[in-house]
Amino acid sequence: MSAAQRAQEWLLSDGLRVLATIAIALVARWALHRVVGRTVARMTERSTQRAGETDAEGNLLKTTTGLSGERHRARVQTVGSLLRSVGTFVIGIVAGLTVMGLIGLPLGPLLASAGVGGVAIGFGAQSLVKDFLSGIFMIFEDQYGVGDVVDTGEAIGTIEEVTLRITRLRDVDGVVWYVRNGEIVRIGNRSQGYGAAWVELPVSYREDISRVLGVVRGVCETFAADPEWEPKLIEPPTVLGVDSITGQTVTIKVLAKCLAGEQFAVQRELRARAKEAFDAEGIQGPPLPPFAPGTQP
Repeated sequence: MSAAQRAQEWLLSDGLRVLATIAIALVARWALHRVVGRTVARMTERSTQRAGETDAEGNLLKTTTGLSGERHRARVQTVGSLLRSVGTFVIGIVAGLTVMGLIGLPLGPLLASAGVGGVAIGFGAQSLVKDFLSGIFMIFEDQYGVGDVVDTGEAIGTIEEVTLRITRLRDVDGVVWYVRNGEIVRIGNRSQGYGAAWVELPVSYREDISRVLGVVRGVCETFAADPEWEPKLIEPPTVLGVDSITGQTVTIKVLAKCLAGEQFAVQRELRARAKEAFDAEGIQGPPLPPFAPGTQP
């Protein structure tokens, strides 16, 4: 039998199997990409429901969690690209081994070497695999994104970059923290849902509490009606009443639900307005502590 005849016979037998294997691998890769695209899109759309959630009083939870199209597209592209890459790699490996078996290459030594190498790499890269898996779940579950203010346990700051291995954030002092995803045990996202602005207003024990509460309620109503601040509030500030009595000081507590990240500005503005209202109504603050003998006020 000539070489041409042997080649023709191989093409009609094992050659067809090789071509069929390659064709099946390409079809499987195409189907995988389609399924991954649709699945990831459905999973990321679930978080958009948060924008329509309401609290116990039926108020819409306006959020700054990045539920915009840009963030969704970024998540879809990241997760989809990862799954497509992993799927393509697995399909390629299986197809390659099948083709090698069809053309008669010995797979035993190759698989044995790969197994030993895989065990060695697995022991040396446990933390790396842990970081990658944690990063995948963080992206899938939309725990946080770029621009969110989070508490990772190790550091508190604004997210600047999220990768599969590390999360980079910058704290209020400007320090950049690189936190491995696998080391994050719990995460507190201060940019999701709403913010709670707690304001404590101390006044003198001798003041008429009913009168003080009326002034504070007036401040809150005026503040909630201000066009500059109304869009930042979830609901008008609530005067909770007397929070504590210590010595000659009575503390009035106010709660204002606002957009996430706006609570500190709301606190400062409410304190400033309460100070102006107290001065206008002649409401005295708590008495100053006595000075030690020989000191100057």
